[in-house]
Amino acid sequence: MPATAPRRRLTAALAVTAALTMGVTACGGTTKDSAGKEGGATATGSADPKAPLKKGLTVAYLPKQVNNPYFTTADNGGKKAVEQLGSTYKEVGTSSGTDTSGQVSYVNTLTQQQADAIAVSAQDPGALCTALKQSMKNGVSVVTYDSDTNKDCRHVFVSQASAEDLGRTQIRLLAEQIGGKGEIAILSAAQTATNQNTWIEFMKDELKKPAYKDIKLVTTAYGDDDAQKSFQQTQGLLQEHPKLKGIVSPTTVGIKAAAQYLSGSRYKGKVKLTGLGTPNDMRAYVKNGTVEAFELWDPAQLGALAGHTAVALESGRITGAEGQKFKAGDMGTFTVGKDGVVLLGKPTVFDKSNIDEYDF
Repeated sequence: MPATAPRRRLTAALAVTAALTMGVTACGGTTKDSAGKEGGATATGSADPKAPLKKGLTVAYLPKQVNNPYFTTADNGGKKAVEQLGSTYKEVGTSSGTDTSGQVSYVNTLTQQQADAIAVSAQDPGALCTALKQSMKNGVSVVTYDSDTNKDCRHVFVSQASAEDLGRTQIRLLAEQIGGKGEIAILSAAQTATNQNTWIEFMKDELKKPAYKDIKLVTTAYGDDDAQKSFQQTQGLLQEHPKLKGIVSPTTVGIKAAAQYLSGSRYKGKVKLTGLGTPNDMRAYVKNGTVEAFELWDPAQLGALAGHTAVALESGRITGAEGQKFKAGDMGTFTVGKDGVVLLGKPTVFDKSNIDEYDF
C-alpha cells in the first residue's frame, strides 16, 4: 500500500491510455450470460473463491474524465492488472468531468458491445443507475471505483479508503496547520460528485467536535475539476473572505490549481492549503513552502484493484456479497464489506520528509 511500497515508477505508461478508446458502433442482439451474479450490493448468488480466473475478457474503464492525470494514472494501473490477468483493457469517457449524459451513453454502448465488465467512476450518484442496471441485467460485471453510484446499481464499489477517514483526516491536517482557529473554505470538484460530497459531509461532522470550536467553515466552492475554474475559484475565495486561514481541496485538480494561485500571490505561506493531491503535482509547492502537507492513496493501485475485482466478479469468485474474499495479485487479499464496498487502504500523508519517495 502507499505507506510502505517502494518508490513508484508509473510515468512511463501515462501516454498509453488516451489512445485506447472504443468506437460507438453497437453490436446487436444477444445478451451475455450473467454467470449467477445478482445486481447490487445485496447480492446473494453463490460464489466460489477457488473458481478459475477467466481469461480473454474485455474490461472497460469509464473514468469521470479522460486525460485527467489522476485518472490516467489510475486507469494505467488497471490496464497493467487486467492484461496481467490475461484479459483486454479498454478506456472510454468524456473530456469533461461533469458530462453525466456522456457517461450514460458510454455505459449503454459498452453494454451493446457486450463488454464483460465495466469499471466506472461515477460523475453523479443517480444518473448512471438505469444504464448500469441494464448492464447488470445483461450479465455485465459492474464495478465502481473512486466515485460510487447507488449501491443497487453496481456489484462492488472499490473505495480509495474509508470515506470517513478521508473526510476527517483532511480537516485534522488543516486544523493543525492553522493552529486550530480561523476561517476555512472547501474547494471541491463538481457539485454532484458522489465522493466529494460524502467526504465533505464527514468534514462538516468533524468540525462539530469541541476541538474545532474556533474554526469556521465559511463556504464551499466548486471548480468542476477544471484547472482554470479552480484557479479562479481560489482567487474568488480569498477576495470574498479576506480573513481566510485555510483551504481544503479534496480533488487533485483543485488542490494543484489552488497551490498554483497561492504560490504566486501574497497569500503564500499565510493561507494554508491541504486536501488530496498527487506527489508529482504537489512536489514543487511542498518544497517552496506553499503547502505543508496533503494526502492521497496510490491511484495506480486503486485502478489495479478495480481490475482485479472486475475479473473476480466475472469469474464467479465473488458476487458482491458482504464477507466474500478474493486475492488481488501481489496486493494481497481483500474482503467485500458492507454495501459491497472494498477498501484499498488508509490514505498516506505527504510532506517534505517523504514526498521524494513517491513518483506518481
